[in-house]
Amino acid sequence: MNDRNKILDVKDLQTTFFTDSGKVPAVDHIDFHLRDGEILGIVGESGCGKSVTSLSIMGLVPSPPGKITGGEIVYNGRNLIGLSEKEMRQIRGNDIAMIFQEPMTSLNPLFTIGNQMVEAILIHEKGWSKKQAQERAVEMLKLVGLPRADALLKDYPHQLSGGMRQRVMIAMALVCNPKILIADEPTTALDVTIQAQILKLMKDLNVRLGTAILLITHDLGVVAETCERVIVMYAGQIIEEAPTKLIFEDPQHPYTKGLIQSVPDMRVKKERLHSIPGNVPKPGSITSGCRFAARCDFAFDRCFQENPELYETADVHQTRCFLYDEGRVKSDVHNAFIES
Repeated sequence: MNDRNKILDVKDLQTTFFTDSGKVPAVDHIDFHLRDGEILGIVGESGCGKSVTSLSIMGLVPSPPGKITGGEIVYNGRNLIGLSEKEMRQIRGNDIAMIFQEPMTSLNPLFTIGNQMVEAILIHEKGWSKKQAQERAVEMLKLVGLPRADALLKDYPHQLSGGMRQRVMIAMALVCNPKILIADEPTTALDVTIQAQILKLMKDLNVRLGTAILLITHDLGVVAETCERVIVMYAGQIIEEAPTKLIFEDPQHPYTKGLIQSVPDMRVKKERLHSIPGNVPKPGSITSGCRFAARCDFAFDRCFQENPELYETADVHQTRCFLYDEGRVKSDVHNAFIES
């Protein structure tokens, strides 16, 4: 994986919402990268900053009240922060495309599927005729496995099932062959069978087209099935990052371990599922200490006083936890965490 080029490099990204109650740091100094052809997962509970991260990359943070207040988003060597709206429109769709989690809010109910797809194509493909755009739309609908693609162009969104609408959204996102596809909870509103079909479709497209995918989800099952590498976010920060296999075999942050233990396992009979006590704190409400400390069974005094940095625990594994600070690795608290 390391021999592939970084196609997207996010450096010290800060996205803040300015409200009547004050500044709300929704994304707080995060760093990560996406490589050519890679599927990278960002996972965490609702409110952790996953979707705001994706909107920041796309230049779609609602302003006001939101604003990118620091850092860089580098795509193919070009910093996207500070580009004009006209320049960003050239990148959206052409280079970076996004699938939103609820297609009924993304597709216009007043226009046919054909109208919406053809419009998207003509915006980006200057000089194309309407007929060429229609042929391209049919080609993409077939690519994502939709039957009767020609007739589908005349249908309205409400005439399609949830799975079909999601496939239409994927077709629209891929219509200009973007290098990066951001998928924000693409299977949340779908039943289990359709979820599996959509995930298989995305993996197939990743292999066939070489599209790098940034998959945002709260579902660890989706991550295990799809992603090469995983970023775990909590309260606006990245708290763990590692290849998927390592995350599941050796989770190193108490939050990550709690998330994995909360997933039902049909092979093991349990009276009760594990749950993480408490709730995700509101962004900006914790001004000192580790943001997970109040919910952590392994927190000690330092956790409530200092915010830990990301510690390199292996060549490809890092975690934001004092249990992995030098000198504490062999502590009783750390040993208790490993045994839990």
